[in-house]
Amino acid sequence: MNNLINRTMSYFNFIFLLFVMLNCSAQKATIYSIGDSTMADKVNPNENPEFGWVQVLPSFFTTEVKIHNHAVNGRSSRSFIAEKKWEAVYNSLKSGDYVFIQFGHNDAKIADSARYTNPHTAYRHNLIRFVTESRKKGAVPILFSSIARRNFNENGVLVSTHGDYPLEARLVAQEYKVPFIDLEYFSEQLEMRYGPEKSKELHLHFAAGEHPYYKEAKNDDTHLSKLGATEIAKIVAVQLKETNLELKKYLK
Repeated sequence: MNNLINRTMSYFNFIFLLFVMLNCSAQKATIYSIGDSTMADKVNPNENPEFGWVQVLPSFFTTEVKIHNHAVNGRSSRSFIAEKKWEAVYNSLKSGDYVFIQFGHNDAKIADSARYTNPHTAYRHNLIRFVTESRKKGAVPILFSSIARRNFNENGVLVSTHGDYPLEARLVAQEYKVPFIDLEYFSEQLEMRYGPEKSKELHLHFAAGEHPYYKEAKNDDTHLSKLGATEIAKIVAVQLKETNLELKKYLK
């Protein structure tokens, strides 16, 4: 009887190890994303109309890619570090992983000392830290400028709200030879293509009682609807195909 039990346990251990090996062999690339609410996963996705673009990004990759979305609502490069969220990602990184980095929206919160960073000093050096520490672990950092807000003036001109933060992201990418996707530029093109009125569909615009998730009217030009998140994720996929990164071969 003991021999039978031992053989049965050995069989199940073998099956388990085989399952683990097959899963490991199927997964070829791992992406970690760090950033703010425009990237982050949202609660109650079956009911909540708000989506982050990394939340929908898996649909553009094969199952060989695993995405760990560590972006969090309301975080700046400063608070992401202070809350040890970057430390958690750093400790998980291994050689060959990718790190998607997009901050700026909340770094500009000049009335909030826990989040605000000067774009030319603290913000710049935080980006450099993410880049250099990712590389220290053998991971590949990719920098993104912040997505544009839907901010059309009375003449239908889309006006930037990000100041010098996208510029500093570009400069760090150039100086440190980091792959860079200029999401501010490409999302500006997206907003203008949709136009002042239709671009509301990319964001969260609902009259009172129009959507069951919101009790009151919602007019949010920063955060993304599922359509908006999908459009941004599509831009990212297209731009990744233009790089020399091995990651692009896993795009559908």
